[in-house]
Amino acid sequence: MSISSLGVGSGLDLNGLLDQLRSAEREKLVPVEQQLESQKTKISAYGTLESALSGFQSSASALNDTSLYESLSANISGESVSAAADETAMPGSYNIDVTSLATRGTLASTGVAESDTAISGAEQQMTFTFGDGSTQDVTIAADSSLEGIRDAINADENSGVNATIINDGSGTDEFRLALSSRETGADASISSFSFDGTDPAPFAADTTNTHQAGTDAKLDVNGITITSENNQVEGAIQGVTLNLQSEGTSTVAVEQDTLAVREAVTGFVDSYNSLKTSIGELTSFDQETGKAGELNGDNTVRRVESTLRSALSGGVASGGDGFSMLSDIGITLEVDGTLSIDEGRLDDVIANDQQALSDFFAGGENATGLAEQIDTSVGQMLSGNGSVQGAINGAENRIESLGDRFTRMEQSIDLTIGRFREQFGQLDSMIAEMNQTSSFLTQQFSSMEAQLNAGN
Repeated sequence: MSISSLGVGSGLDLNGLLDQLRSAEREKLVPVEQQLESQKTKISAYGTLESALSGFQSSASALNDTSLYESLSANISGESVSAAADETAMPGSYNIDVTSLATRGTLASTGVAESDTAISGAEQQMTFTFGDGSTQDVTIAADSSLEGIRDAINADENSGVNATIINDGSGTDEFRLALSSRETGADASISSFSFDGTDPAPFAADTTNTHQAGTDAKLDVNGITITSENNQVEGAIQGVTLNLQSEGTSTVAVEQDTLAVREAVTGFVDSYNSLKTSIGELTSFDQETGKAGELNGDNTVRRVESTLRSALSGGVASGGDGFSMLSDIGITLEVDGTLSIDEGRLDDVIANDQQALSDFFAGGENATGLAEQIDTSVGQMLSGNGSVQGAINGAENRIESLGDRFTRMEQSIDLTIGRFREQFGQLDSMIAEMNQTSSFLTQQFSSMEAQLNAGN
């Protein structure tokens, strides 16, 4: 900070000189600032490495799951159904003929003149009767309008129906209550309603003209007739859920889910290559510009690369005709360190040797699979005591140490500038006093000279 009073007595630019000295002293901080920035950059780079390693570990974990190689999928031809298979399904082909879909029952009331005018007297119970003979009561408050009755029905979660109001356009008693069963199927179908109490009913069910009974779904599975109260059919095929879409025929083929396995294997290769690209960028060096990556020459990165290269090229122990190397399943470790896929070989392995593929990646009772080895190895690198976290902790400790050093140097500089400021103040005062003395002597000599000249 400039001291505005400096130089007033001497006429010298002591403020400017003090600023120059301060700038010169603060140059000592530049190397520390550069080291701080370098460590912060390293922490960010380690974060990038950590993220890429985590992605690769996740892809290895996916291959380390034996259920992946046992999963089944339901492939559909035709548009009448969609289907999903779970772990209990059995491979097979099923012909599905949907003859009818499950529907909801509907029923409308006779009409009233206004939808928002009270049409009921005292409180009443409105009773709904369903296809299976069951009933459900909804309380209708006194002096309810058609809209109030609608709202009471919809607010009751056990009413079994949804209500709305329609205008039939007749011009006379044109507002009607329209009811729709909340569930599909013949048993859940609304068939009628009535009111109890001493007051007359506000309206009646128009069962003759508006009632449409709900129906069960009907379908044939390999010639066996099945009925269902809804359009999601479970149990017709073991482990398969059928969702009926429309009437018509379809074929459901339950078979090994080769697509899921292939996606997991290619995901493993892609995530490793992505990791390799990240490492290449972090450790790069441009000979023309001299610019180096944030982790160029870093020991931690070299250890990571060495560990992964060893795991990928070393393979696993196999028995009999099993796979032991990545190259056995069509994956090659190239000279540049990336992985490449022989699509034909991989497709053949997935289609015909899924158990051997499972043993290779996920291991068996007496052997550790490649994916498990990599999952464990990367997990160790990323753990609290691992090499990557250790490098991050080291950089954070250096930042803390450099920060303390920076603070001490700043304090030392402030003390130095303070001494200069004090010395400059003393110099300013001394020169001011000398200037005053010089002015006094000059005046005295001038006066003496004038007196001497006057005597002549």
